[in-house]
Amino acid sequence: MDSSVTAPLYRDVTDFAHDTPSWVQHLAAGWTEFGLLVFGVLFITGWWRARRGDEAALALAVLAPLATGFGYVVSEVLKSMVNEERPCRAVTGAAASLVSCPPVGDWSFPSNHSAIAGAAAVAVAIARPVLAWLTVPMALLMAFSRVFVGVHYPHDVAVGLVLGAVVSAVAVLVLRRPARALALTVRGSTAPVAALVSGPGTGTAAGPRTGGRGRRRRTGRR
Repeated sequence: MDSSVTAPLYRDVTDFAHDTPSWVQHLAAGWTEFGLLVFGVLFITGWWRARRGDEAALALAVLAPLATGFGYVVSEVLKSMVNEERPCRAVTGAAASLVSCPPVGDWSFPSNHSAIAGAAAVAVAIARPVLAWLTVPMALLMAFSRVFVGVHYPHDVAVGLVLGAVVSAVAVLVLRRPARALALTVRGSTAPVAALVSGPGTGTAAGPRTGGRGRRRRTGRR
């Protein structure tokens, strides 16, 4: 995409950023750097909660970070092919970026942060639809913050969001059945690490871990 198309919008957003109070600027800078960690917390809590669910829930919880990883890899491959310069160096007359401009060779299109956020938002929402109200605004806020602090064009973050979301959804769709089968197998194992990873669950695969203690003993009576 021709970066000159969205360069005027980039200037408007960065000018607006410099007009905001300093605490807003610091908050945006902190979010754009560390906001993705919140998705990591959602991955961990989702997995821990799914340990007491059925195999389908456990599979989706485990797939969430994996699908997000796929979104990042596809974004990084595309970035290395396009080689678009960062707007904080390329756009003349724009306000200075609020954070350090990434070094030369760390290309702009698409935004990896936005791709990861879009992928994570979709993956978590598929695993727990009730969290969509949280993950979708988080992803949008991450994408906007990348323009706000001055390190991406608007089209970088828009494409990153969509790309990450699509790749993540496809990955979950393709892998959910084999992931459920794997969860069923792990739950059927008597290994302590398997119990730690997969939890007791509510499915039929939890049965073998009881060691047969729940089975009726034969008394020999006729």
